[in-house]
Amino acid sequence: MSRQATAVQETDLEGGVAPELGGADLEHAQRARPIPRISIQAFCEDENSAEVLQEAAEDRRLSKTHVSIHMGGIGAAIAHYQENPTPNLIIIESSLERSDMIVQLDHLSEFCDAGTRVVVIGHANDVLLYRELLKRGVSEYLVAPITPLMLMESLSNLYNSPDAEPVGSVIAFIGAKGGVGSSTICHNIAWSLSEQIKTNVIIADLDLAFGTTGLDFNQDPVQGIADALQSPERLDEMLLDRLLTKCTERLSIFAAPVVLDRDFDISGDACDVVIDVVRQHVPFVAIDLPHTWSPWVKRVLLQADEIVITAAPDLANLRNAKNLMDLIKASRNHDRAPRLVINMAGMPKRTEISVKEFAAALGVEPLQVIEFDCENFGQASNNGQMIEEFSAKAKAAPQLRDLALTLANRKDARAEKKEKPQSGGFLQKLKLKR
Repeated sequence: MSRQATAVQETDLEGGVAPELGGADLEHAQRARPIPRISIQAFCEDENSAEVLQEAAEDRRLSKTHVSIHMGGIGAAIAHYQENPTPNLIIIESSLERSDMIVQLDHLSEFCDAGTRVVVIGHANDVLLYRELLKRGVSEYLVAPITPLMLMESLSNLYNSPDAEPVGSVIAFIGAKGGVGSSTICHNIAWSLSEQIKTNVIIADLDLAFGTTGLDFNQDPVQGIADALQSPERLDEMLLDRLLTKCTERLSIFAAPVVLDRDFDISGDACDVVIDVVRQHVPFVAIDLPHTWSPWVKRVLLQADEIVITAAPDLANLRNAKNLMDLIKASRNHDRAPRLVINMAGMPKRTEISVKEFAAALGVEPLQVIEFDCENFGQASNNGQMIEEFSAKAKAAPQLRDLALTLANRKDARAEKKEKPQSGGFLQKLKLKR
């Protein structure tokens, strides 16, 4: 490994970063959706349970909630609510036997306001107890020990109807350095999602002064995302439809105004409101973030479901990508690590860090390494087209398509056909259509 790459690798944060999710944890993470603005009060008996609740409270999915954690279990809860109103949700931990727990919960119910939900954490895998609790209106019974992701999934199920359409996945794109092609990657992946999966996608361009979404799709919108950010409380389905610019049957853009005679004072709260409204209407929202660092950029980045960092293979990009990776991993213990795309590799006459050294220094393998191709990318940009539109034979075209399918947790239908050529025709076609 080169001396420069080694130097960057040695700048790891103390204490390490979150491990990569896998197996059951990944399934819980994918099913746990953001919790609305509610108040939660927990009464624990065990210190480990209190730590789990505190860890969950710090997760992005509970960022809108107000959580307070107390010790003392159900007895402390009864004493507290004799003198105080109940919150939206009470979490009770109890190691009592079935009959004693039922009696205590019946006593607690005398002080609960209408509409308050109760989740019980018990220490017995008791089906009869579970049925008794449900009869009494308890929303959920969890058997200790629990994990933060198990708890978050359970709370998500309480406040997100299983019958309702799931909120859209937010994918944030940011460059490790200006000019590395993060916007190009974002736009091409969003276009591929809409074309390959045949699903609706919205690109939100948050680079208000210099955004290129309109140019890349050969559009010149009069209104866009700045209008929504200035009055986020007014944004509803009708206004959203007026502010969006339709590029294809399934792809729309929330374009940046790209003007320098206006100052835009963006707040994190306004971004939250706008993104929440947008994700209610489409399965995927691609956020094109500017290469700048401010509280609202950090907030949007850390709140996203998936993060894609685009970097060129040089020392400045390596340093910045390392800083981003460390911050994101340390702040998002229960999410997948950021995805890395190395772009413009093999640029003539440029001294580069090898992909192997780059990946080793960051501790993450790149999802794709896209070679420098000024002819195809430049001409596609000038035409207002995506790479696969301009030239399906371009080397980057299948790479960008694979990136989109990976971020959507899908496999390429063509690859599936190759893997299972012996499968029974008609039924296999039905599976692929799904």
